[in-house]
Amino acid sequence: MTARFAGKTAIVTGASRGIGLGIAQRLVNDGAKVVITARKQDALDEAVAELGGSGVALAVAGSADDPDHQDEVIATTIETFGSADYFVNNTGINPVFGPLMDLDAGAARKILDVNVVSTLQWTQKVYRAWMKENGGAVVNIASVAGIRPAPGIAFYGVSKAAVIDMTASLAEELGPDIRVNAVAPAVVKTRFATALYEGREEEVAAAYPLKRLGVPDDIGSVVAFLLSDDAGWMTGQTLPVDGGVLLH
Repeated sequence: MTARFAGKTAIVTGASRGIGLGIAQRLVNDGAKVVITARKQDALDEAVAELGGSGVALAVAGSADDPDHQDEVIATTIETFGSADYFVNNTGINPVFGPLMDLDAGAARKILDVNVVSTLQWTQKVYRAWMKENGGAVVNIASVAGIRPAPGIAFYGVSKAAVIDMTASLAEELGPDIRVNAVAPAVVKTRFATALYEGREEEVAAAYPLKRLGVPDDIGSVVAFLLSDDAGWMTGQTLPVDGGVLLH
């Protein structure tokens, strides 16, 4: 454990499990207080216990694209821990699998609403509530699917390409006092990504130069770096954390 985030508070959305929980754990390990969100209170309560309890973590349940939930989370964060220094947009959905030609328009709109529009809404609200006056850092969780075509999850990739572009635009607008970067993971072993590797992990991992799939800690460490002063001269960047798969 280190103290590089001592006295700082981070909000991490979609953090009851998987990548989001891995990010939250790394931030706590580095001294931050964290506020985590997800839809199910029971899962969040378990996550808070895993993170170390109410002294370091707080959970607020709700839908990421619900404006009232967004307001509640940010207000509760500042009231409880006194600041909202870091924000991690981790929530993402991909409710469909298959070719674009079969994609239902309603599903496409929902993907964009959660993955893109709510990412902007959260950032706007954290900016107005804290970062405009106090500065801070934002990390968006994108995907390698937003960098190159990803058959089967193509529209998810479209949404993450939008997140990557938005990251650069926000960095232009919010500098110098607020830095905005993104991380683009490849396949990470989480429940969310199960369809991409279950029953054939060895075969999928063979395509990666590092010969393994990612785990949440792999993403948490890079997010912590981007939020920290170690990345103080970085903004608008999207870092692939991909085991080398984009080299092919």
